[in-house]
Amino acid sequence: MTTSELNGHGVRVRVYFGERDRHAGKPLASALLQLLRAEHASGATITRGVAGFGAHSTIHRASIVDISPDLPLVLEWVDSEARIEQLLPAIEQMLQGGMITIDPVRVIRYQPHVDRE
Repeated sequence: MTTSELNGHGVRVRVYFGERDRHAGKPLASALLQLLRAEHASGATITRGVAGFGAHSTIHRASIVDISPDLPLVLEWVDSEARIEQLLPAIEQMLQGGMITIDPVRVIRYQPHVDRE
Protein backbone atom coordinates (compact mmCIF):
# COMPACT_ATOMS: atom_id res chain seq x y z
CA MET A 1 0.00 0.00 0.00
CA THR A 2 1.29 3.44 -0.84
CA THR A 3 0.58 6.49 1.25
CA SER A 4 -1.29 8.10 -1.65
CA GLU A 5 -3.97 5.38 -1.48
CA LEU A 6 -5.22 6.85 1.79
CA ASN A 7 -5.11 10.54 0.94
CA GLY A 8 -8.58 12.02 1.08
CA HIS A 9 -11.12 9.28 1.68
CA GLY A 10 -10.79 6.16 3.77
CA VAL A 11 -12.86 3.80 5.85
CA ARG A 12 -12.49 3.23 9.60
CA VAL A 13 -13.24 -0.19 11.04
CA ARG A 14 -13.74 -0.65 14.77
CA VAL A 15 -13.85 -4.14 16.21
CA TYR A 16 -15.15 -4.41 19.80
CA PHE A 17 -14.27 -7.54 21.79
CA GLY A 18 -12.88 -8.65 25.16
CA GLU A 19 -9.46 -9.57 26.49
CA ARG A 20 -10.58 -13.17 27.06
CA ASP A 21 -11.53 -13.66 23.40
CA ARG A 22 -9.30 -16.11 21.56
CA HIS A 23 -8.74 -17.38 18.03
CA ALA A 24 -6.88 -20.61 17.21
CA GLY A 25 -5.60 -20.85 20.79
CA LYS A 26 -4.11 -17.36 21.06
CA PRO A 27 -5.48 -14.00 22.18
CA LEU A 28 -7.81 -12.53 19.57
CA ALA A 29 -6.06 -9.16 19.82
CA SER A 30 -2.75 -10.71 18.72
CA ALA A 31 -4.41 -12.80 16.01
CA LEU A 32 -6.17 -9.76 14.52
CA LEU A 33 -3.01 -7.65 14.48
CA GLN A 34 -1.01 -10.49 12.91
CA LEU A 35 -3.64 -10.97 10.20
CA LEU A 36 -3.76 -7.27 9.33
CA ARG A 37 0.03 -6.95 9.27
CA ALA A 38 0.46 -10.08 7.14
CA GLU A 39 -2.13 -8.75 4.67
CA HIS A 40 -0.40 -5.34 4.44
CA ALA A 41 -3.17 -3.30 6.03
CA SER A 42 -2.33 0.37 6.51
CA GLY A 43 -1.97 -0.07 10.29
CA ALA A 44 -4.11 -0.84 13.31
CA THR A 45 -4.31 0.05 16.98
CA ILE A 46 -5.87 -1.85 19.85
CA THR A 47 -6.94 0.10 22.91
CA ARG A 48 -8.10 -1.23 26.26
CA GLY A 49 -11.18 0.24 27.83
CA VAL A 50 -11.44 0.91 31.55
CA ALA A 51 -15.05 -0.25 31.60
CA GLY A 52 -17.77 -1.39 29.25
CA PHE A 53 -20.57 -3.81 28.48
CA GLY A 54 -21.79 -5.58 25.40
CA ALA A 55 -24.67 -7.70 24.18
CA HIS A 56 -24.91 -9.64 27.47
CA SER A 57 -25.08 -6.38 29.51
CA THR A 58 -22.37 -7.58 31.91
CA ILE A 59 -20.26 -4.64 33.03
CA HIS A 60 -16.52 -5.24 32.90
CA ARG A 61 -14.40 -2.66 34.67
CA ALA A 62 -10.93 -2.13 36.05
CA SER A 63 -10.49 -1.19 39.68
CA ILE A 64 -7.50 -0.76 41.93
CA VAL A 65 -8.48 -3.73 44.08
CA ASP A 66 -9.36 -6.22 41.38
CA ILE A 67 -8.22 -5.75 37.78
CA SER A 68 -10.80 -7.41 35.52
CA PRO A 69 -9.35 -10.21 33.40
CA ASP A 70 -11.80 -9.37 30.61
CA LEU A 71 -11.61 -5.64 29.91
CA PRO A 72 -13.10 -4.37 26.66
CA LEU A 73 -10.75 -3.97 23.71
CA VAL A 74 -11.24 -1.96 20.51
CA LEU A 75 -9.23 -2.54 17.35
CA GLU A 76 -9.27 0.53 15.14
CA TRP A 77 -8.10 0.35 11.55
CA VAL A 78 -8.30 2.89 8.72
CA ASP A 79 -7.70 1.80 5.15
CA SER A 80 -9.01 2.03 1.62
CA GLU A 81 -12.50 0.72 0.95
CA ALA A 82 -11.09 -2.01 -1.32
CA ARG A 83 -8.69 -3.26 1.38
CA ILE A 84 -11.47 -3.24 3.99
CA GLU A 85 -13.76 -5.27 1.71
CA GLN A 86 -10.93 -7.74 1.09
CA LEU A 87 -10.01 -8.32 4.75
CA LEU A 88 -13.29 -7.88 6.61
CA PRO A 89 -14.61 -11.43 5.96
CA ALA A 90 -11.55 -12.95 7.68
CA ILE A 91 -11.97 -10.62 10.64
CA GLU A 92 -15.68 -11.47 10.91
CA GLN A 93 -14.80 -15.18 10.92
CA MET A 94 -12.31 -14.69 13.77
CA LEU A 95 -14.76 -12.76 15.98
CA GLN A 96 -16.98 -15.09 18.04
CA GLY A 97 -18.81 -12.27 19.81
CA GLY A 98 -18.57 -8.52 19.90
CA MET A 99 -19.32 -5.89 17.30
CA ILE A 100 -17.81 -4.45 14.11
CA THR A 101 -18.57 -0.94 12.87
CA ILE A 102 -17.51 0.83 9.71
CA ASP A 103 -17.65 4.53 8.92
CA PRO A 104 -16.18 6.82 6.28
CA VAL A 105 -13.30 9.08 7.30
CA ARG A 106 -11.36 11.88 5.70
CA VAL A 107 -7.65 11.13 5.85
CA ILE A 108 -5.58 14.28 6.29
CA ARG A 109 -2.17 12.65 6.62
CA TYR A 110 -0.83 9.12 6.37
CA GLN A 111 2.89 8.52 6.27
CA PRO A 112 5.47 6.42 8.09
CA HIS A 113 7.60 7.91 10.85
CA VAL A 114 11.00 9.15 9.78
CA ASP A 115 13.74 7.19 11.55
CA ARG A 116 15.47 9.28 14.15
CA GLU A 117 19.00 8.63 15.30
